Amino acid sequence: MEKSVARVLYGQGTSLNLTSRKIKAVPECVFRIRKLSVLQLTNNSITALPAELLSLRRLAELHLGNNALKELPAVLGHLESLKKLYLFSNQITVVAPEVMGGLHNLVVLNLNHNQIQRLPPEIRSLHRLQHLSLLDNRLEEVPAELGHLTSLAELNLTSNNLPGLPQQLYQCKELTKLYLARNKLTSLPEGIRALTKLQVLDVAGNKLFMFPVQFHLLPLRELHCEGNRFVRCEPMSAVQDREVLSLKELVARFVLLEDRNRSSLVHRMLPHYPALTALVAAGNCCELCLNPFLTTWLECVHFISPKKDMKMKGVRTIPVRALLCSYKCLNTQGHSYYGVATRITQGH
Repeated sequence: MEKSVARVLYGQGTSLNLTSRKIKAVPECVFRIRKLSVLQLTNNSITALPAELLSLRRLAELHLGNNALKELPAVLGHLESLKKLYLFSNQITVVAPEVMGGLHNLVVLNLNHNQIQRLPPEIRSLHRLQHLSLLDNRLEEVPAELGHLTSLAELNLTSNNLPGLPQQLYQCKELTKLYLARNKLTSLPEGIRALTKLQVLDVAGNKLFMFPVQFHLLPLRELHCEGNRFVRCEPMSAVQDREVLSLKELVARFVLLEDRNRSSLVHRMLPHYPALTALVAAGNCCELCLNPFLTTWLECVHFISPKKDMKMKGVRTIPVRALLCSYKCLNTQGHSYYGVATRITQGH
């Protein structure tokens, strides 16, 4: 080991490989290599990192996979040049907020095969992060602050205990690969259409009943969805022809419709009423008549052929959620939307 360090130290090297050396602590001689940018310590028995690591001001890549760490060492939060951090196959249960909040320049973070249950809100500080992987952990939730990672291109949350995902995930518009297999997801948040660069989606082995509205408009090249509880194509007729809408819903539909006309008085005056603007921003559009509505909708489903509608091979027909504004639209002849439940859901 001393020879390896000496070669790098006196040869003005920038990379040091101490993989599989059965070491329990980082050798002190390593800290004399001030130009070191890559340090590989994978497959050892390291339980902690000393403060002396701060002397490596140029360290950009740190490999600590397959060691004995139980938490993210505090010193990591002060390594300002660090861009790639590999901590897979340790015994990490806690991700300290102060450490996560200090990794501003991180581009790659690999925490696979640990025992992490939660990520702190301070994850929002990783605004340059492009690859985040927490495969095979014990995650029970994902913080809404994940939406601040607007540079994120690949996210792997496979094999966790996630029952759902935050709506803010769809603010990560650079995502091209999203791995969510083997969790406990019963649905994906509405708004997935915002991920206009998404090419790979893996949701196999969950409890999904259908995909979100406009899912079939995504530019996917790969979709893995086997092992879910998708609804079947079983046509059903509506039990009623019309519904009684609340005054709030009637007014909202009028405002939403008028707002489409840029020359209307409603459209011109709406910016002067922020509360009303925020309210109607949550509106939807009927899949059939294309008229807007606010919180009263009829949940339906239509069945998409990925081969025909998404230009993908090897994927069977999938159910995609659709919203209709009324039973009148549902009872219209000639469409391919099927009711999921014989009830209207009224928002509050």
